[in-house]
Amino acid sequence: MGADLAPGSRFPDLELADHAGIRRRISELAEGDPLVLNFFRGWWCPKEQAFFRGLVRLQDEAEVAYTRLVSVSVDPSPEQSAFRAGLGARWTFLSDSDRTYVGELGLRETTDSLHRPYLPATFTLYPDLTIHSAYNGYWFWGRPTNEELRQDMRAITRAIRQDWEVPT
Repeated sequence: MGADLAPGSRFPDLELADHAGIRRRISELAEGDPLVLNFFRGWWCPKEQAFFRGLVRLQDEAEVAYTRLVSVSVDPSPEQSAFRAGLGARWTFLSDSDRTYVGELGLRETTDSLHRPYLPATFTLYPDLTIHSAYNGYWFWGRPTNEELRQDMRAITRAIRQDWEVPT
């Protein structure tokens, strides 16, 4: 991952088609809330399927905690829509099937010349897209656990919510 995607820097506000083919910006999807943004190889990867099953288990908590999840791959929108439905995921998937941002972000998976996918990576972001944490998921154990995501979201929420402490 590039140095530009380090904690404390601002993640670029990408604009891509979602799983329904509608153009969306990451800042729009954050809606003023903390965000888990993950880049994945594609629906066909068994490591991605295992990771996503974990995210699906986290989605109920994310929804009630005012946290957004967004996933990005090079899969076309119809394939993403089918993968999303099969998982039971309710969050937004974005398609970079033209590979517009792969090189710009420095997230090209260099060992797969057939699919030319994204390097698996997860970022936890403040609502203004400032990076709190960055996880390199090339190896499965480099990906964040649900507990690590919870801890990141707790830290971000504590920092942005003026009413974190009960008013006296």
